Amino acid sequence: MKTLIIGPSWVGDMMMSQSLYRTLKANNPAVEIEVMAPAWCRPLLARMPEVNKALPMPLGHGRLAIGQRYQLGKQLQAEHYQQAIVLPNSLKSALIPFFAHIPKRTGWRGEMRYGLLNDLRVLDKTAFPLMVQRYAALAYDKQKIHSAQDIPQPILWPQLSVTETEIAETTAHFNLATDRLTIGFCPGAEFGPAKRWPHYHYAELAKKLIAQGYQIALFGSAKDRQAGDDITHALPDEMQIYCHNLAGNTELEQAVILIASCAAIVSNDSGLMHIAAALNKPLIALYGPSSPDFTPPLSHQAKVIRLITGYHKIRKGDAQQGYHQSLIDIQPEQVLTELNQLLASGDNR
Repeated sequence: MKTLIIGPSWVGDMMMSQSLYRTLKANNPAVEIEVMAPAWCRPLLARMPEVNKALPMPLGHGRLAIGQRYQLGKQLQAEHYQQAIVLPNSLKSALIPFFAHIPKRTGWRGEMRYGLLNDLRVLDKTAFPLMVQRYAALAYDKQKIHSAQDIPQPILWPQLSVTETEIAETTAHFNLATDRLTIGFCPGAEFGPAKRWPHYHYAELAKKLIAQGYQIALFGSAKDRQAGDDITHALPDEMQIYCHNLAGNTELEQAVILIASCAAIVSNDSGLMHIAAALNKPLIALYGPSSPDFTPPLSHQAKVIRLITGYHKIRKGDAQQGYHQSLIDIQPEQVLTELNQLLASGDNR
């Protein structure tokens, strides 16, 4: 059976979608899975053995471009897919499988997709509270799965692997010291500073870890470069040589490898957090207004720290520099204590 997946556009969502691919493969080892997603996803999809092929989505996020979607669908007719599974909830994401005349088109109802999807699921959010449950449910006949409890357990969580050769070559390329274990920080987050642990807390934690004999690597996109500089510049001069701001300097493929090289990761709620979880790294996940009740890190090595409950749709906090008070209230000493416990109990590099 040949299946086309219309994949998500965000790093975290793409990582969680691997649970669907793993489940499809477990249910039918002969299934051929091809995933259409933005080109930047290719390094992640290449590390998912369940995915036979990654197809680039040439259209930018948010563009309807119905004519181009029609042409893409016509081109895909020659692939003879038996099923398409559409993961985004938008109407436009369901157009390509429809134009490709794929016989079975599966997905949650989302944005009024009657007709575009003919294997339409109606979502009860209370029955499927986690995003990973909603993805995994699409691997089964809808008559059999009415809630998360109906999904055969345990759900197959995302899982990435990196070789020792890749780690050795990439750490050498970025001149990371070999005589100190690395703790990775992921200080960025989409949609503004409200989801970010303050840079001065990261800096205080970095001081304590460097004093314990570690080095720090800061990961993120070019947008996170300034946050990394703020952390580095808050350190004493003699400690700054042990803090490497790699934000904006790595390709996603390199960031995955370098995260795999770390003894542990401290991260805001972000896509890199989900990558660290899929690499099974000891992980401290710091949450504020966003909620781990929907997209927690899927790892038994992860510890979530959050001081409030519920979901708060906030993109800029009321505190200085746009931070959210609930994240300000998470003190570096608490994070260090939890991190040291993870490091003591885990099999770290």
